[in-house]
Amino acid sequence: MRLARVTLIWAALAAAICVPIAAATASPQLAWRGPVYILAGFAGIIALGLVLVQPLLVGGYLPGLSAYRGRRAHHWIGGALVVAVMVHVGGLWITSPPDMIDALLFASPTPFSPWGVIAMWAIFAVALLAALRRRLGLRLRTWRIVHMPLAVVIVVGAVVHGMLVEGTMETMSKAALCALVLGATIKVMVDLRVWRKRATSRGESLARQ
Repeated sequence: MRLARVTLIWAALAAAICVPIAAATASPQLAWRGPVYILAGFAGIIALGLVLVQPLLVGGYLPGLSAYRGRRAHHWIGGALVVAVMVHVGGLWITSPPDMIDALLFASPTPFSPWGVIAMWAIFAVALLAALRRRLGLRLRTWRIVHMPLAVVIVVGAVVHGMLVEGTMETMSKAALCALVLGATIKVMVDLRVWRKRATSRGESLARQ
């Protein structure tokens, strides 16, 4: 029974990420795009899938991973997310520098551009802070206070950006993936708040005793 549950969870995660990618490969728009643009587009899809994995790792919802392995996986997935975003942005820059300049300057007429740029800078900020955390002497509590709002910005920006883009992604699978990203993020935030309240309550009870 336990093995079946573990298999189902991992299969569901794989499907949530791979189905939108597979659906995008069947898009007729690919026939009109160059290889660099296609690579950039799929890097963006992969990045959205990685955004789903991150809260699942933080919340410990993926079976078979210890707390330590979950944290390490979270760090590595974060690095992969940075690479995917760089490939996504770099590819779009190569194919259309003026459009990317407008997007980075928040001057683009397309409504999805600002959300993607905001999410990108939030991702880079988290990665930079994570790399410099020890040198800066950030305590765990301080790191969480900084990291959580940036994570929310990443999720909201990525989801809105993805939903507004009318590209190679199939609509239903894209909407499902975005809904899962939002759902996983909300759940982990609620659960972490509940755990902290319980820990605080226990600490207060012990102090009174």
